[in-house]
Amino acid sequence: QVQLVESGGGLVQAGGSLRLSCAASGILFRAHVMGWYRQVPGQQRELVANVNPLGATRYADSVKGRFTIARDNAKNTLYLQMNSLKAEDTGIYYCHVFSYWGQGTQVTVSS
Repeated sequence: QVQLVESGGGLVQAGGSLRLSCAASGILFRAHVMGWYRQVPGQQRELVANVNPLGATRYADSVKGRFTIARDNAKNTLYLQMNSLKAEDTGIYYCHVFSYWGQGTQVTVSS
């Protein structure tokens, strides 16, 4: 059974930082593309960043230069370091692999 458990969300002031974590189980973690998505009420879930098994990364234009995605294959954990946060980064952040989603973690950036 695949499980993705996110943590690290919270309330932060604009300009601050947060680091999200996603602990994965039930999959061969190192073999798969892992991603972070964000959803705002009334809008579609959108890709924030992903990383493939070789470590190649892709970012949404809105977060380039501010967010960094990383994976630790030894710990089966995915990370998202978010710096210089903006109010528009507010949303629920989900970890994703295949068709599986975590429960999400809320990030709120106050301006």
